[in-house]
Amino acid sequence: MPDFDYDIGIIGGGAAGLTVASGAAQLGAKTLLIEKEPALGGDCLHYGCVPSKTLIKTAHVYHLMKNGPQFGLPACSPPPVDFREVASRIRSVIGVIQQHDSVERFCRLGAKVEFGNPEFIDEHAISLGGKVISARSWVIATGSSAAIPPVEGLDKTPYLTNREIFYLDHLPASLIVLGAGPIAIEMAQAFSRLGSKVTVIQRSGQILSKEDRDLAEIVQRELEKEGVVFAMNVAVVRVGDLGRKREVVIKNSAGEVRTLKAEAILLALGRSPNVTGLGLEKIDIPFDANGIKVDSRLRTNHRHIYAAGDVIGGYQFTHVAGYEGGVVLSNAVFHLPRKANYTHVPWCTYTHPELASIGLNETRARKAGIEYAVFSEEFQGNDRALAEGESVGRIKLLLDKKENPLGIQILGPHAGDLLSEWVAIMNVGMGLSKIASAIHPYPTLGEINKRVVGAVFSPKIFSTTIRKGLKFFFNLKGRACSCGEDV
Repeated sequence: MPDFDYDIGIIGGGAAGLTVASGAAQLGAKTLLIEKEPALGGDCLHYGCVPSKTLIKTAHVYHLMKNGPQFGLPACSPPPVDFREVASRIRSVIGVIQQHDSVERFCRLGAKVEFGNPEFIDEHAISLGGKVISARSWVIATGSSAAIPPVEGLDKTPYLTNREIFYLDHLPASLIVLGAGPIAIEMAQAFSRLGSKVTVIQRSGQILSKEDRDLAEIVQRELEKEGVVFAMNVAVVRVGDLGRKREVVIKNSAGEVRTLKAEAILLALGRSPNVTGLGLEKIDIPFDANGIKVDSRLRTNHRHIYAAGDVIGGYQFTHVAGYEGGVVLSNAVFHLPRKANYTHVPWCTYTHPELASIGLNETRARKAGIEYAVFSEEFQGNDRALAEGESVGRIKLLLDKKENPLGIQILGPHAGDLLSEWVAIMNVGMGLSKIASAIHPYPTLGEINKRVVGAVFSPKIFSTTIRKGLKFFFNLKGRACSCGEDV
């Protein structure tokens, strides 16, 4: 058997790579972790989930400060935002979390950490800083970067991506956002709340195009109320640099051309896998614009080389990358065949209100030709939501013919947290009757989960047939008050 330097080598120190490195090292595998950036944590920690949610919270607090009268408080006008202070808070939060993703921690676990740009020279070895390093198994977890569209003038026009937007030295007076996916919409609302004049440009007629239209339209209306402007069903013709401002020329379906101007442009038009410079061509690992090709066990065409996380496309979420890291760990270290299962992947867009989902929504169910029934409840009927001034939104429950849950969508306050109950329910196959009979604390937002299930059972329990049966067997006398209705 060949004598390799390491049992397993991992390229990429984001969610997937860190999961594999931590697990493999603790299981006794001689583990190497390589990261091209100067610190571990990946995009999520430095340019994604953590800074965005920190920024969103800051923007929400500032929004509340300006809207005291909605809660019976005096009106006040807080001074303009100093974005340097906002960026400083973002860095401080990252610094605390970084300790968990530090070189020292992984060294204590038993993993060797190296920094640099590795390149495969054969199926078991890479070149790193002039050294050749071999491993029995490799994991490619290099993540993704903001996709750069082929727009005329973009190569000569300064723009922002998720790598720059959280670390600006001042708040842009105006911002044009190209794209209307989760990142685009989250940033549009956050910067609008902080004081930027924001315009969102979308190619189609719906923001958050993977979500149901009715819920996406509610999100759009809420952002419009806060001042965000949307240019829908338009194509970007070209962009230009005007010095202190940028311009974006757009054209609608009727051929009408319009020019928009703003201090900054944010690109949020999807992600591209980080595959360049790895030498994948040298060892014939197939990949395309969507990422590295893997099988259900996350193996490439070389069975000892795995790939996980954003670099393989699919669900580009940190929690999915961590899950995929666990799948790789089972296959590469335990040597227990395990396939990735994406049946019940949850996700959340952290606008205000939040939009969370698991399983099928109506859009995907119709596309798959699946028959379904929908039950919904509005947050305006939830006492806690009313008390907190959070009455916008609804929950939608999709059931199949046998009344098993197909999917849940929650648009409302803390939707991502409320979805966790459904994550457990759908993963264990729990029947709806268990939720209907469970005691939920009052007053909580979580009661809406019980209430939407109650909407499934109420027509059956309180049906005319049941009433007639009870009247026959137990001699019930019927209604005590008709209120103008037939008794």
